[in-house]
Amino acid sequence: MDDIVKQALAKWPNVPDCYGWLGLDARGRWYLRDDATQAAGPFPQSRGQLLQHDKLLAFIARNYEADAEGQWFFQNGPQRVYVELEATPLVWCIQADLSLQSHTGQAATALECLVDGQGRLYLVTAFGLGLVHTLDVPLAADALESGRWSLQEEAVPVDSLPTRYGYVPSPHALWAARARPSAGPAPAPAAGVP
Repeated sequence: MDDIVKQALAKWPNVPDCYGWLGLDARGRWYLRDDATQAAGPFPQSRGQLLQHDKLLAFIARNYEADAEGQWFFQNGPQRVYVELEATPLVWCIQADLSLQSHTGQAATALECLVDGQGRLYLVTAFGLGLVHTLDVPLAADALESGRWSLQEEAVPVDSLPTRYGYVPSPHALWAARARPSAGPAPAPAAGVP
């Protein structure tokens, strides 16, 4: 985390969290989701504006992590901006030498390799689960054929991945569910109100 972010956290410790405003697609691209985008539907059906400013992307990458519940966020100064995920919290890019680098530029080593029922390839590292970038599937095939990685025998159901690997695909949906009052009996009207 950047020092300037740590300083902002110390100076303003009680800034409310932000939900629904940032999305990460299956290719590791970030999307800004304003009110109109959010009103049009959940991510990724309603993506928003693709972020392309190199310095902003680098700032997000340096300050991207998960909380204790597995909700991934970008620490923007004193405010946590929780990220809506199209697939996984990490997207793995495979380099020419078959080494791994996350969409945030973090180097890693594959601990597990698995595939889902749609043929998408995932790698588990010490940092968590990530989808292999679609453009890097030929390099992934080289890594599998050379024995660098060993593919799990059975395909994993996509809907089991968040629970199995401890991440929350939609922190906004979780926040909204917690914010709703519990469904109980309607309160009695105040005295004198018909």
